[in-house]
Amino acid sequence: MKFSIVRAKFLEGLRSVQNIVASKAASPVMQNVLIEANGSSIKMTTTDIDISINCEVPCEVSEPGSTTLPAKILSDMVSCSAEGEIKVEVGEGEKASIYAGRAKFRLGGISANEFPSLPKDDDAYTYTVQQATFKEMLRKTAYAASQDETRRTLRGVMIAFKNSRLTMVATDGRRLALVEKDYEFPIEQEKEMILPSKAVQELQRALSDKGDVTVRVQQSQVSFNLGSVQIYSKLVDDTYPNYTQVIPASCDKTIDVDRQMLVTAIERVSVMSSELHSTKLKFADNLLLVSSAATEIGEAKDEVPVKFEGEEIEIMFNPAYLLDALKAIDDDEVKICLNNGHSPAVIKCSVPFIYVIMPLRVN
Repeated sequence: MKFSIVRAKFLEGLRSVQNIVASKAASPVMQNVLIEANGSSIKMTTTDIDISINCEVPCEVSEPGSTTLPAKILSDMVSCSAEGEIKVEVGEGEKASIYAGRAKFRLGGISANEFPSLPKDDDAYTYTVQQATFKEMLRKTAYAASQDETRRTLRGVMIAFKNSRLTMVATDGRRLALVEKDYEFPIEQEKEMILPSKAVQELQRALSDKGDVTVRVQQSQVSFNLGSVQIYSKLVDDTYPNYTQVIPASCDKTIDVDRQMLVTAIERVSVMSSELHSTKLKFADNLLLVSSAATEIGEAKDEVPVKFEGEEIEIMFNPAYLLDALKAIDDDEVKICLNNGHSPAVIKCSVPFIYVIMPLRVN
């Protein structure tokens, strides 16, 4: 196998696929990147069995072929090489010679025959969505997924094509983020899936603001075709909890708040948060008092004008959970919906987005 490739393109392709390569793997070939040279491009593929990614990069192929090379070492070699053309030649015994300017590298590989085959996505439900839409919906939800490895069902984003809508939901049991988008598809193609967090992270890295993503869903796996990049992932084999049960059916008070002023106030006072990571919101007549205190250290307070009338409401939250949602929203103004200081609060904006957050109970 022989090919010549522009360094910047080579490095871009390697960085697109190298994130899922584990530092330690059950099989040495799993630490390698599969390189297939054919026609006028190379296809680079990595996998950890659960997730596979491939990326196609244009180049000049003088001798077609395939091999696998250590992904991290190859990426480091290309990264430290001078800008310009890189030539790669692979001979007997999967020995690769890499020429970059005056530099020459030798790298041992493993036969491509030992590399796991990519999943097949025949007989799949197919959906086409704008990449910008998919990317934005993940941005508004993925942060709320659980980080607890024992809660496998919640360690991901639930994606549903149902009721003429594309819905994404993530929750860790203490907060929930939901976003919807009108989307037409055949009713017989209604589908719900749980995409694991690692696949969500790779998808967020790969999605751009242009073009479409083709989603092909099967019983236990899904693929995302973004043009030059394809991502394959196993799905979480479980049923997502009935998240609608935690969304309050109604709220007594709806308070309009300047989003950026609230973000700034929370960031200011949360530097004084105690080990409990709590920030208090006190709603009074057209004023929101934001405060935090740390035992034996001090306290911090800030004020934000709001549209609110009625009996005072005090409620306490994890400030990081508030900031996650507020920073995922683009509106200048948000609505905070409350019943009292002990029930879940709901944050809404102008798009079909709902963020439910449980209050803290601190003595």
